[in-house]
Amino acid sequence: MLNTPCHILVEGNPAIVYASRNGSPDKILPTLSRFLDTFWQERDISGESHDTPECLVAQIVVRFGFEMCEDDYSNLRVGVHYHPDAKYLYWIGADRTIHTWIPQAAYRFDPSLGLKACERWREEDREKDEG
Repeated sequence: MLNTPCHILVEGNPAIVYASRNGSPDKILPTLSRFLDTFWQERDISGESHDTPECLVAQIVVRFGFEMCEDDYSNLRVGVHYHPDAKYLYWIGADRTIHTWIPQAAYRFDPSLGLKACERWREEDREKDEG
């Protein structure tokens, strides 16, 4: 099992979801994208838009967490502090976009800087990360 810690952040919610493994873009992005497609469809069909950031974090923990954790939930946590070992941060915007961020040296030194100390990851960076 790959030890690739990550955070999942939702715009408008201070909760920080942390997974201590399985957090690489190849593992997270396809599953997260499918999950979010379903989440947004359900919200659109129901006409519900109140408390969307809170609902989204809850469903990430329950529904997405089930897929991500592979029956071992000990690697999944929710808090308000960034972990210094996170290799990727996935930010879900209110505009329904997902952005992947890579922590830089300043983040490692002071994780409380959050996304301010990260660089945006691009799809073309995949080869560099895998190499």
